[in-house]
Amino acid sequence: MPGYEVIDKQELYQCEDILKKSKTFFRMGFEKKRNGIFKVLEFEKKFGSYFNAKYCLGVTSGTAALRVALASLNLKPNDEVITQAFTFVATAEAIIEANCKPVCANIDDTLNLDPKDLIKKINKKTRAVIVVHMLGVPARMREIVKICKKNKIILIEDTAWGCGGKINNKFLGTIGDIGTYSFDHAKAITTGEGGMVVFKNKNHFLKGKAWHDHGHENNPKFPRWEDTRKSSGFNFRMNELQGAIGIAQLKKLDFITKSQRKNYYLILNSIKDIKGLKERSIPKNSYISADALIIIVKNKKIAMRCRKFLLKSKISTKILPEAYSWHFAGKWSHMKELNKKKNFKNSLKVSEKILSKAVSIPIFVKMTKNQISGIRNSLLKSLK
Repeated sequence: MPGYEVIDKQELYQCEDILKKSKTFFRMGFEKKRNGIFKVLEFEKKFGSYFNAKYCLGVTSGTAALRVALASLNLKPNDEVITQAFTFVATAEAIIEANCKPVCANIDDTLNLDPKDLIKKINKKTRAVIVVHMLGVPARMREIVKICKKNKIILIEDTAWGCGGKINNKFLGTIGDIGTYSFDHAKAITTGEGGMVVFKNKNHFLKGKAWHDHGHENNPKFPRWEDTRKSSGFNFRMNELQGAIGIAQLKKLDFITKSQRKNYYLILNSIKDIKGLKERSIPKNSYISADALIIIVKNKKIAMRCRKFLLKSKISTKILPEAYSWHFAGKWSHMKELNKKKNFKNSLKVSEKILSKAVSIPIFVKMTKNQISGIRNSLLKSLK
């Protein structure tokens, strides 16, 4: 799960570069003062090299990454953007903040966007799709990419929980037209807050980069106070300390992902003989980031009993089954933009049924044999 488990002197060394040599926290300008140190720019370049992504833009959060991605697309008011019913509220919030209409499709047994329901939700107003790789397992990208290409719709990947994962040997976030990442405290790599947007299209990148900086084009022919601009924007700039920590954390991503996968399969192998539970579906040729292990049980009552026994063993659950009101669109009655449509909640009954029977066990980089055996014993008691 989180990069905070592996914070050490490497993050300190990167920050000392700024505190001792640069003394500049702002990502742009002040060239004479900073002694050639541009940590955000360095982080963007190294992130692009690691993920084989040409255009990368560091921003203040994963939510900001989604908003910047949408701002790069020339969307008009009331254009529709489809996402999935199981995600964090931020995905829908970014669509609303872009002055577009959020449309939620059901999930399938991967607990990600159902390609069949996606097709049903597409209409003449649809301009983009945001697919979310929830809790470390890829969505059915082969089908979703085909659908978006056929309908000439931009595909954005929300990879907040999938950083380091792959499908068909391509990193999640680099398969669609735009990918977004989150580096908050509980993500695979962390900068406390922070995010990254990766673009395939140079024009999208340039527009997103300007928009995240109040419209600044950072034209080298002019000083910043006389900079050129073509549109307004907002301030979602990543600062130098975030960039410095990101550089150190990125070096550890291989270790984090491998460790999480190892613990994921140790737990899975320890419980696979228990009757009454099954693993969520994982698409073929997937390399999961293993943020969490999700199992499906017979009904909601048993799911809540699993949580009860896991907590007794001092083992937490993650989102499911206890906290999905923040992650299931059918519970977002506070978002009037979603609830305007007739039968909105009824349209998501399929998703609600799947989620009510799901139990999510967080995976950590460091897990003991006692924790793994505790998970097994708790689930055995729950399913008796």
